[in-house]
Amino acid sequence: MTAAPPQPAVGRAVARLSVLDLAPITEGSTAARALANTRDLARVAERCGYTRYWVAEHHNMTGIASAATAVVIGHIAAATSTIRVGAGGIMLPNHAPLVIAEQFGTLESLFPGRIDLGLGRAPGTDQRTARALRRSLVGSDDSFPQDVVELQGWFADPQPGQAIQAVPGAGLKVPIWLLGSSLFSAGLAAQLGLPFAFASHFAPRFLKQAIALYRREFQPSAALAEPYVMVGANAIAADSDAQAAFLFRSLRLRFAAMARGVRGQLPPPERFNEADWSPNELAFADESLSCSAVGSPHTVRQRLMEIVEDTGADELMLTAQIFDHGARLRSFELIARAWQLKPGD
Repeated sequence: MTAAPPQPAVGRAVARLSVLDLAPITEGSTAARALANTRDLARVAERCGYTRYWVAEHHNMTGIASAATAVVIGHIAAATSTIRVGAGGIMLPNHAPLVIAEQFGTLESLFPGRIDLGLGRAPGTDQRTARALRRSLVGSDDSFPQDVVELQGWFADPQPGQAIQAVPGAGLKVPIWLLGSSLFSAGLAAQLGLPFAFASHFAPRFLKQAIALYRREFQPSAALAEPYVMVGANAIAADSDAQAAFLFRSLRLRFAAMARGVRGQLPPPERFNEADWSPNELAFADESLSCSAVGSPHTVRQRLMEIVEDTGADELMLTAQIFDHGARLRSFELIARAWQLKPGD
């Protein structure tokens, strides 16, 4: 059962704040360092009062260290004690639902009451790598709804005579979220009565339409009585607007490079030079990153409040790909203070 958000104290921001960590590997660094940084940030997030800490499944990406997502979740959960930890998300078409039930049943058994399972329907990689994952590229969209229902079944209480069970997993009822950047998952989340998270931190185009569809068609379920919307946003705070804008250059450079078909490790911000990129490449980066809050703590708070007001989000999932690890930790601390988060929120 997904808990309803608590009522905020007078004068405090309404929506919950959580963290999405892509475990970025910075230029000149390693996956081991990225995973150690993830542990550090999770501890900061817990201390500051963020609600949950999620990592995402990506494959064959030299700049992201969270491919073995369930393993990374165990790493984070073991380093913390109260914050919810989960996947944002597991790309379900890459896996048999029973395997995911066993993995997350194991996590829930190790860290009871703290595990979330967000599900996406994309492979989280290119088609060649998807084939290397032993994933069929045929009919994945068609089978995704059935796979979600099957996964729910593995977490349900076992029935008499049931021949196959997820062990651990059966009866644990790990909370499931659906993730998406289009209308498909919004409609499915509404149909199944599940909480819905929109990936507007990199694909904001259909944000409002997806939320409207989800709320309009939501069917109450045993998991959730009312719609619950999480909105993804990039958020980078520093002591001044100019300092934060400088830190943001790393992410803008990464997305401009993606428009050129180039992927790699997260570059330092001083590498970015607008003159190196075409207007179309810069436009792709700016459109992809339009759901962002960058600036001083006051500026970031105001922008996040605008996103909440515009979308009615129950929760914001914040992500920050910042080259300097210390600046990244401080950014989340500044945002928590500006939002007046407290441990236990």
